[in-house]
This record gives sequence, C-alpha cells and structure tokens, in this order.
Amino acid sequence: MTYFYSKSHVSTLILLIIIVLNIFPNNLRANDTVINPKLELIKKDRKTFSTASIVVDYTAHNRGNIQLAIANNGTFGTLGGSIADPFTGESIPSCIYPKNSDLVYLWVAAIWIGAVVGRDTLVSTGSEDFYENEEFWPEVEPFKPKGGFTYKSIDPNSQFYDEDAYSEQDIICEYMDTLSDPGIVHWDDYDNRQHIPLGVKIYQRSMAWSFSYADDFILFDYQVENIGTRDLKNVYLGIYADGDVWHTSNQNEGHWTDDMVGFYRTHPAPEGCGFIDTINVAYHFDNDGDPVNGAWDEKSPRGAVGARVVRTPAKELKYSYNWWITNYSNSALDFGPRTLDSPEDPYRNFGPRMGSPEGDKNKYYILRHEEFDYDLLFTALDHSQVGYAPPPEQAEDFANGYDVRYLLSFGPFDISPGQKLPVSFAWIGGDDLHPSPNNFDNLFNSAHPQLFYESLNFDNLAANSRWASWVYDNPGVDTDGDGYFGKTRICYLDSTIYGFDTISMDPFLLDTLWDFTSAETTYSEGDNVPDFEGAGPPTAPKIRVIPGASELTIRWNGYYSETTPDVFLNEIDFEGYRVYISRDDRPGSYSVLTSYDVEDYNRYIFKEVTPGNFEWILEDIPFLLDSLKIIFGDNNFNPLLYPRTNPLTYGLIDYYFEPQDYNMSQLNTIDGIRKVYPDATYPGPDRKQWKEKDLVYDYNEPLPKFYEYEYKV
Repeated sequence: MTYFYSKSHVSTLILLIIIVLNIFPNNLRANDTVINPKLELIKKDRKTFSTASIVVDYTAHNRGNIQLAIANNGTFGTLGGSIADPFTGESIPSCIYPKNSDLVYLWVAAIWIGAVVGRDTLVSTGSEDFYENEEFWPEVEPFKPKGGFTYKSIDPNSQFYDEDAYSEQDIICEYMDTLSDPGIVHWDDYDNRQHIPLGVKIYQRSMAWSFSYADDFILFDYQVENIGTRDLKNVYLGIYADGDVWHTSNQNEGHWTDDMVGFYRTHPAPEGCGFIDTINVAYHFDNDGDPVNGAWDEKSPRGAVGARVVRTPAKELKYSYNWWITNYSNSALDFGPRTLDSPEDPYRNFGPRMGSPEGDKNKYYILRHEEFDYDLLFTALDHSQVGYAPPPEQAEDFANGYDVRYLLSFGPFDISPGQKLPVSFAWIGGDDLHPSPNNFDNLFNSAHPQLFYESLNFDNLAANSRWASWVYDNPGVDTDGDGYFGKTRICYLDSTIYGFDTISMDPFLLDTLWDFTSAETTYSEGDNVPDFEGAGPPTAPKIRVIPGASELTIRWNGYYSETTPDVFLNEIDFEGYRVYISRDDRPGSYSVLTSYDVEDYNRYIFKEVTPGNFEWILEDIPFLLDSLKIIFGDNNFNPLLYPRTNPLTYGLIDYYFEPQDYNMSQLNTIDGIRKVYPDATYPGPDRKQWKEKDLVYDYNEPLPKFYEYEYKV
C-alpha cells in the first residue's frame, strides 16, 4: 500500500493523508459480568441490577499518546476490566500511557455533582468506590445513537469528518441522572433511603489529537442541563479518580497499593525570564516507578497522569482538592486529611470513617469544602499549624504509597430549569516523572519526604498541562472579536542606565533609573473564550491513485495544504510533501519513495535569556532564501556558510542557520514529484476569480491546476 504525507515546519508531526478511523464501540450491560480483580480481592459485594433495557456503552480514545476507555454514564476507565481498542481491536484496560506501552494509570474516574434542592442536599455520582454507585445512565434505544456515541473528526480523510468537529477524534455522548429505582441505582445505606435524582442531563464531548504537542492530553467538555422543574442551588462539580498504576502483567494488589497522589500548582515557564506557569493538576503516580534490579524496563510506569479544570461557569469559584484511603473491612483505618474544628469552619463528622464520604450529605461537604489536602507522601508530617488533624497511626505506611482516591471539585453556581452550564477539564499525562530508578529507595523518608519530592521531574506534566489550557483557549486569538487577545508577558532583554533618583537624604539613598531598550512580549493566556483548536500540520491534500501498465500514478491536489493558515501563527506554514510505500500497515514497514521540500532555513539568535545566561534561541518560523537576502542586504547571501561553528555577526548580533528539513526543492525531475500542469498560473485566493480552464474536477470539487502534482511508482 502507498501512503502520502504533508509536512509542516511548525509541528513535528507528519500527518498521514489516507487515514482509516474505525470505531467499534464495546457495549456493556449493567448486569454483565465484569472481570474485576480489585473487587474480587476485597470481596466487596456488588449488586446485580435488573436493567436489561439500559445499556452502558464503551468506546476508547486512541488518536493521541493516551488510550482511554470512555463510557456513556459519566465515567471513564473500566474498573479493572478491558474493552477492545476501536483502532487495533486489542484490549484497553482503562487508561494506557504512553500509547501501546501496557502501562495502566487508572481504575476508574467519574463526574460528581452536588446541589441543594429545596431543603435537601443531593449528590449524583458516575462512580463511587464504596458502594460502586452508578447514578448516571444513558437513554435507551432509539433515543440514543446506535452504539451509544457520535463521532466527529477534523481529519478530511476520516469517515467521521465533520465541519463541526474540534479535534481529530471527538467522541460525543449524553447521559442523565433521573432514575431512583433501587434495582437500577444503588440504595443509600448510609442515609437509609433510595437515591434522589438531581434531574440533570449531561452532554459530553471528549477530544483527542495526535499532534506532538497535544497528544498527551484529552479534553472533556460538558454541558450540564437542569431538565427538572426545581432550581439547583449552590451546585458543585467534581472529578473523582481512583488512579491505580500498574503494568498489565502486574495487575495485583502489590501494584495498586503503592501509588501517590498530589496537587501541582505552578512550574517555571520554559521561556525563562522568571515567568511562572499555572499548572493546577491533581495527579497520581507509582511511588517508585517499579524498577527491576535497580534499572528501568518496559514494565516501569515512570510517569504521572491527572486532571486539570480549564473552564468553569464563572470566574470566581471555590476550588477543593481532597484525597482519601478507603478501607472496606475496618472503618478505623479509613483515612483522609481533615481540617480541625474552628468557629469559621466547623468539623464535620463522617461517622466511623475519617476518609471515605458516605451518603449524599458527606459527599456534598467534601465537594464544597474549600480545602487543598497535602500530598500523600507528606502524611507522616504534622500539619496542625495549617489547620489539619494530626497524622494517623498508619501515617508512615500511607506516606510511602497506598491505594488512594482523589476528588478535584469547584463551585458554587446555580442552575435554573432549562439552563445549561459549560464545564471543561483535561486528562493529562506526563512521562519521566521518575528520573532515576534508585531515587525512592535512596531518598524517600516519611519523616523527611521533601528530598524525594524535589527529585521528581514535573517538566513534562507541566508542559502538557499548559498546552491543554492553550488548546482549550488559544493565547493571542480574539475568538469573539471584542478586541481582547488574552494576557501577555513582557520579558526585558536589554537595558541602559539613564539617571538616578534620590530616595532619601538621611540616610542618603539613590534609586537607579533604567531604560529598557529591548523587550519581548508573548501571550500567556487566551481571551477566556473556548477555541478547542490546536496548531496542526497542513490540511491533507485530495488524493487519487491511477493504475497503469506496471505502474501506479499517485496524483493529488495541494490547494488546501498550501493555503490553510496555522491556527496559532495565523500564517501559512506549508513545508512540503513526502510519499511513502509499505507492504502492510505496520509503522516500521514504511519507506520514503520521494520528497519535495520548500527551501527554507531556521535562524538562531544568541540572546541573554536570564541575567548572565546566553543561549541560542529559535524565535521565528523558517525563512525563505529570498527573505534572508532582503534581511541581510545581500543578493548572494548563502545561509549554509554560517553554521553554529561559524556564526554570522550582523548589527552586533550573532546568528547561525540550519536547513529546515532536507530542502529538496526541485520539481519536475524524471524520478521525483512533478507538477501535472507546469504552465498553470497562480489562481489567487478569491474563488470567484478562478477561471474554468484553470480547474480540475477530479476531487468532487473544482480545484486549481496550479496545485496538481503526481508521482509514478
């Protein structure tokens, strides 16, 4: 089979033009038997529901570097079971990261919603570990899509291509909290009553990309609608996660009782200049990364996965982060950090358990209580000075890793009948959190955990969190046209002293006055209007294959590839074409047949990034050769004469140049890519000005002959 790619110098990804995106949803009825080793181990009785007509459907994200099982009941993950990967047919147990690694980072995650309705406090959960509650349910057929999901894609070559898509793989579903039958929804043993629904319907869209900067997260967008007749007051939403970490060959108690959880707030921005990025990720990871004999192997989960809220219905909300350890057999060993009693914040007694919130009222309390728990590894330390209860007796055992859950929640807001409120969050992975296989053994001490904590590398998790927020809301893009493009940062690169100012005569003090002569302004946040859009490689060209005697002619039209601007740059960043051939669809089977590449060059500048620290910086997109001749005032300018070992000094600034890709820019060679109509004239961007004689009609739409290419195999 022959495949074809277009290239972009902005994204490191090369986009496959012929893409087969097969989605095979896996249906699971509520009363089906699910192999669940964790529940079998704890001997926890799960009721069998009589719900023959209600089907919970499963599918999976597989486009990016995270493979994630999705259900249409307010959950993702499979509680230890597996579903078929919609792309490969292979099993996916909950959440695999990185892709195809067999490293699992999730038992189950779910949405929680709590509100005050009249005089009652009600909470609905997609999943709740203690009772195995399932309080959100999809519609029955024919009131839901066949298979339970709708699929859309921005990929023109996908069978699910849709102009309304946001990502390469949009998965859309709906579910509701309207059922109270104890044969379907678990009886509340703590409050001793049947479940009382909130009366909400949730429209869920999850989105995944394969672009190199965006393949380590999945964005979830919810529209929460009040379909009941009562006002929902003081509503709080939460993302609940039981984030067990193991390799598929190690699915046992020893590998889900040694996990860590925490909340990571800020991280130094990669641009330097003292900038700090807001990260705000609730995360989990394996305590030591499971080294084998002091070394990493393919079964070592070295990364972290977590959740970040990127959109809420209002700017001014309260956030909370709580974690707890559920002990099924001994309530005295059930633990979670709890703040002490105070007049402003009375202590709430959970009954015999200090961690797991049983019943609606306790769940609502933990959703709304404005609290940020310390990370699990700090459990053995005394946090009473900041308002927490003393460490439990088992603190040392808990601190070195345990089977733990967390809840990231926010609110309050009100939802009137018929009203919809938007909420978005990102499920984010970050690899290489553990830099060394010996750090946990050598550095961790429950009484002094800071040394081990400081050895963890949050760079990738932080970078992916930032990209998730940027794809949700593109920085520097005025989405709603009101003139606001987002928040900016100014990095002052150079300055001179222009005077002094007397601050005080006794004692005599002077203030130095600086004039900043060089500065760089960049956008750090968007305009608070969602985009759900990322910079990708150029749009794949329209392609067809013409068989001939002992040859195949691959013909394509690159109009869209060469004229579609990059969403972040707002510039056209087309770089070229490559043609690959393979006998099968394995990635390792592809070989490059030929390439066409625009001749352009990257220009590196030697700059001071922090005081006294100079580095070579790549600031701009690649320059065409003609552009460099104009910039440097030399019609014979040759950038290849100035590599890093022999930089160019021009205007007191040092530069060096590198080719962007191969720069194989020749067309119409005998054995290469050629223009089908070499004499065709440039048609211009205005379709109304295109002439009939300059168009081809081989792609279900008229396209300019100027962009028609072919290659013979």
